Amino acid sequence: MGEALETTREGQSIRLGPLAESLGFLLRLAQLRSFEDFFANLSDKDVRPGEMSVMLVIHDNPGIRQGVVARALDIKRAHMAKMARTLEDAGLIARSVPEDDKRAMELRLTEKGEAHLAELRPAFDRHEASDVSGLTPAEAEQLRTLLRKYLRIEDGGRIA
Repeated sequence: MGEALETTREGQSIRLGPLAESLGFLLRLAQLRSFEDFFANLSDKDVRPGEMSVMLVIHDNPGIRQGVVARALDIKRAHMAKMARTLEDAGLIARSVPEDDKRAMELRLTEKGEAHLAELRPAFDRHEASDVSGLTPAEAEQLRTLLRKYLRIEDGGRIA
């Protein structure tokens, strides 16, 4: 193929050549577009995509260990520690040391965190709907299915 055209914001079309077939390049552009849409839909909510992801994972896995969240979401250890501290300082999560491993840290959403996440969900859901607005519902589901397969995410949303 290689003849795909990309129309820039300035209205100029350019040939992407082999980049039009590059999975990494296409995923990168898709991520940038998704983040742009995320901020457009949640700009007034003072939340970043990483924080939203962490809160959603903690919500669905109360007591999950900080290191497990970091590995699952591919967040560097230092960045995860800083984010957890920021979320804790904001009163959105509680961290506790488990009895069986004093080096670990378990995370739970606080009542304030649960309420904040509930407030964010409608805007997040709008983002998710508009993020795939150029696709039919069947195409959007096929894309999600293929990405889950590519990332080895099992049915039910578990990472293999």
